[in-house]
Amino acid sequence: MQTNSLYADYSSKQQGEYIMVGKYVWKTVLACTFTSAVLVGCGSGDGKDSSDADINLEIYQPKVEIKDALEDLVETYEEEHPEVGIDVTTVGGGADSSGDLKTKFASGDAPDIYAVGGPSGKEQYKDNLADLSDMELVDLALDGTLTSMEEGDEILGVPMNQEGYGFVYNKSVFEKAGINPEEITDYDSLEDAVEELDNQKDELGIEGVFAYPAKEKWVIGNHTLNPYLSSEFDDDVKEVFESDSIDFEKSDEIKQMVDLQYDYSVQPALSLDYSQQVEEYFSLERVAMIQQGNWVYPTIEEMDPEFAEENIGIIPIPVEGAEGKMPVGVSNHWGVNGDKDEETVQASKDFLDWMYTSDEGKEAVVNNFKFVPAYEGFDGEDINDTLSQTVYDYAMEGNTLEWSFLGYPDGWEDTFGANVQKYLSDKISWDEVIDESRTAWEDARE
Repeated sequence: MQTNSLYADYSSKQQGEYIMVGKYVWKTVLACTFTSAVLVGCGSGDGKDSSDADINLEIYQPKVEIKDALEDLVETYEEEHPEVGIDVTTVGGGADSSGDLKTKFASGDAPDIYAVGGPSGKEQYKDNLADLSDMELVDLALDGTLTSMEEGDEILGVPMNQEGYGFVYNKSVFEKAGINPEEITDYDSLEDAVEELDNQKDELGIEGVFAYPAKEKWVIGNHTLNPYLSSEFDDDVKEVFESDSIDFEKSDEIKQMVDLQYDYSVQPALSLDYSQQVEEYFSLERVAMIQQGNWVYPTIEEMDPEFAEENIGIIPIPVEGAEGKMPVGVSNHWGVNGDKDEETVQASKDFLDWMYTSDEGKEAVVNNFKFVPAYEGFDGEDINDTLSQTVYDYAMEGNTLEWSFLGYPDGWEDTFGANVQKYLSDKISWDEVIDESRTAWEDARE
């Protein structure tokens, strides 16, 4: 990953200092959370040393935005349970967390608690996953959130949270441009809004309408593509997982959306990564909107609390036939390593139950993680950020699409993302994107 001078300057600062970049000033956060390149080197939390505890656990998780909050919650748990020490390893934000987890298992350094992504993840690790059927969380999980982790009578994972995504937008910029986000209900109205924002860039003080991180294959392969595949597979992730081929019924619409975001993005979009998109461009109000989900809220809040609290919203990606529906799902389930001894497995279950049922845990999940809970026992009114509240509202109203990408063949999103990158680089045609991606899917299913 390239690290430009802005990042180099940033990583040398200490928490609490300020940086001037052109006309922009913002408070620094821990260097670990600023770039995914640095993040991997900052993976482990400050859990108890083996000399301080009878049982030592490692949690492996990919959500960079909750890293510090999770480590703080772990410290609280350790204080209440001195017999347990916990280390948190965070790898994500553009880094290959899936590949890194595979390496840990292959090297004999497998964690005790780890994130499992959908049916594909369950299939990959089912021989290592403990049955969690006896956990309190299984009885509290919301309808549908355990389905992808069922294996016969066993439950091999419990949901981390619910997440939703679409276009996160700057309310003030939209208002100044005379655009009502509630009127963006289909592709034509989205395109009209984008063109209007582009025409007023100078007056609005933005550099582009979008910051489209085309460097990130997962943004393209998972989130851009997902709403269009949901209709092809009847909004059923199990059908995706079991399919031997893919038709790309909405190929033209997919191309249309990719082109729109790329053409109206700050450039060079092909070298733009997730951290730059969220922190350098959207949080500093240099673009009008970004394709992301409610998980970006903690990062935006850390950069500019007032902007996060008062000036951001989220709307669905308009897809013909699924207008007004937002992709909402469980991106990750917590799995427990069944290869560990019985005492370690039980300690892992106990921590997960505590995290979502204790007063301290529930407060952290909602207020610090900014999660949309996937369990009973939470009050929707306790959700205190606008993005998560909107996602929660869509979920409660049933205006949702499944996360079809959780049923992809392992690694296929990178293949599709890479093919789109070639298309955006004028190396292949869109028809070749579709043909090569379909072939890769079929090959992976053989």
